[in-house]
Amino acid sequence: MTDKTPSRKEQILQSLAHMLEAAPGGRITTAGLAKEVGVSEAALYRHFPSKAKMFEGLISFIEEAIFSRINRIMEDGKASDQVEQILTLLLAFTERNPGITRLLTGDALTGENARLHQRIQQFYDRVESQVKQVLRDAEFKEGLRTQATPTITANLLLAVAEGRIAQFVRSGFKTLPSQDWPAQWALLQPTLFR
Repeated sequence: MTDKTPSRKEQILQSLAHMLEAAPGGRITTAGLAKEVGVSEAALYRHFPSKAKMFEGLISFIEEAIFSRINRIMEDGKASDQVEQILTLLLAFTERNPGITRLLTGDALTGENARLHQRIQQFYDRVESQVKQVLRDAEFKEGLRTQATPTITANLLLAVAEGRIAQFVRSGFKTLPSQDWPAQWALLQPTLFR
């Protein structure tokens, strides 16, 4: 039988995510985080050498959660369904994890290490690359060609998703990313392929 109690590191990351959600637009301090977790700042630093490493832990969680699912989505199905599932996954993940979503918009990273901003950029580049791969594969597997190039199409689709995610954060988590998404996808989907 496995112990389901989160480790201290996991508790710290959960508390950090909670604080990001509870204080939209607010800055997270290690003193505040230590108080939230119920430990000293020194105890935080025994688990994470810096606040940047704590944020990196959350970014790693995002990457694992999203890309493990994208890999399963890409295993089979029609290209348009795969693209919809990837975008819906991204929107649903952010909706379920509002605090962490502040990392994806860069809102929580103001004044933080440039490496964190690069990690977020790499995350979006990787999602866009996966969508582009689905669109390219559609030509070989289904005989479909995108209206524009797969690169332009993937970039447009990611811009739509990022816009919905930014609206969610900007609204203080009131305008849900999934709100009206099926109707919007119904408008986007017919424009993908010739």
